[in-house]
Amino acid sequence: MRVEFGVFDHVDRGETSVAELFASRLKLVEAYDAAGFRTYHVAEHHATSLGMAPSPGIYLAAVAQRTRRLRFGPLVYILPLYTPLRLIEEICMLDQMSGGRFELGIGRGISPYELAYCNLNFLDAAEIYEESLQVILAGLTSKTLTHVGKHYQYRGVPMEMEPVQKPHPPLWQGVTSIESALGAARRGANAVSHGPIGGVRPIADAYLAATGGKGLIGCGRHVFVADTDAEAMKIAAPAYKVWYDSLVSLWRKFRSIPYHFAENLEIALAKDSAIVGSPATVRGEIERHVAGTGCNYFVTRFAYGNLTHEESARSLSLFTSEVMPHFK
Repeated sequence: MRVEFGVFDHVDRGETSVAELFASRLKLVEAYDAAGFRTYHVAEHHATSLGMAPSPGIYLAAVAQRTRRLRFGPLVYILPLYTPLRLIEEICMLDQMSGGRFELGIGRGISPYELAYCNLNFLDAAEIYEESLQVILAGLTSKTLTHVGKHYQYRGVPMEMEPVQKPHPPLWQGVTSIESALGAARRGANAVSHGPIGGVRPIADAYLAATGGKGLIGCGRHVFVADTDAEAMKIAAPAYKVWYDSLVSLWRKFRSIPYHFAENLEIALAKDSAIVGSPATVRGEIERHVAGTGCNYFVTRFAYGNLTHEESARSLSLFTSEVMPHFK
């Protein structure tokens, strides 16, 4: 079984200082690059410890300088929070700085509370997102930008910046339904879903049918590898709980818990949203998840919650030496 591997990172706070968090993550990014992962995907979140890279472009500029082969990008930029022209220029800078390794993840934002803190009505976000994306793609592929719409107006703006990749960097979307998967397919975007095996299968089948088998459709999972299953559970379970508490912190503040996230690692394992264990266990589980979902891309999470750098690095080392080669 052959499958490509990527990494997704919330860059969640854990229990270190922010400076230590960034230093640790960038060391891990260097290891992802050396190990041959395809892409490093970074979340954008605001007003929550879930996301300590709220300006992903700044963080990814550092990633560009610390890597040579690894592709990278946001999953996703929350488009309604940006001025499109400003974001076009940032995308071009990151693609140029990396020699054409930037991947453009796009979305409207999943948290109504984060959008509200940024003075944006969640009910308006989808419409703004669609228009913003139209402007961004036009700006990335034209010498001048002209757009007159409901939310944005640009008249003959010179496009001095351009991306390395033509017509533009590859697009990515997070998908949660067949409808959203078909929308990604129509745009020519790659897609990632974090749902259970049974939920991802129809999404992946619809996506691959719509793209003629082209494009990447990924399933995302928390991963932790140790020498034994028992050791892996002992370390990963409390770390997962810290991550979950960060995930739902704003929802709890407004007395609204998102129901579709597993609240502890035992439930996550039962719902197939995490894979934890020895190298042999993890190999077998990835085979099962890939076969069951029909995905051609497997997106890991190695750093989350209060995992120390050493714990994440050890898990990654076991994964790259004893798990990844089995799939290549």
